[in-house]
Amino acid sequence: MRVYHFVNEEHEIGNLRRKRLKIANLTELNDPFELFGVEMSNNQVRRAFEKMKRELSENRGILCFSEDWSNPVVWSHYANHHKGLCLGFEVPDECLGQVHYSRKRLVADLEKLSNPSSLALDEARKFLFTKYSHWRYEKEHRSFVTLEDKDPETGLYFVDFSDRLRLESVIVGARSTASRADIRSALGELATGVEVFKARLAFKKFKVVRQRKQQLWV
Repeated sequence: MRVYHFVNEEHEIGNLRRKRLKIANLTELNDPFELFGVEMSNNQVRRAFEKMKRELSENRGILCFSEDWSNPVVWSHYANHHKGLCLGFEVPDECLGQVHYSRKRLVADLEKLSNPSSLALDEARKFLFTKYSHWRYEKEHRSFVTLEDKDPETGLYFVDFSDRLRLESVIVGARSTASRADIRSALGELATGVEVFKARLAFKKFKVVRQRKQQLWV
């Protein structure tokens, strides 16, 4: 499936050179209800989910993608106000989970969650892939990944580009100052197989589109 990941240009140029993508920490996501999509008035439920999030964040991180690169709100929120980049990846369907959006908090079945079986996995999956309905504009697909070797320079975790995370395109934000040469240089040997183009704001719709006039981006 083709999915898109929005990034801050300043940091991502260096990560492009290293052929890697930063893994997000579950405790630092911008949605405070992340993994807390359950109705939590019951103290037992609240403790169980706080424990689950705490334990999960110790050895798992998350890669967040959108199925659409043209939404100007997503560019504003996740690509430094259109100054960043959008990276298009081809990712196997089985590696992704589509986020479902709900107006109401879900109800947890603690009996299922405490049962070491597929029932518990199915029950937990609901909460891992559910967000409040106002996030629907993101059209999110996500992948939970194991945290392995921490980068000694940054203290962050990364996943390398691979056949299961294959970079297919780099879309340069409408307000980005990155040149075509900057991106090609960062891509290195990947440059010949990765589509690179500049984005612009559409003239008739609230939408981000491709800049077709190549001479307007050097």
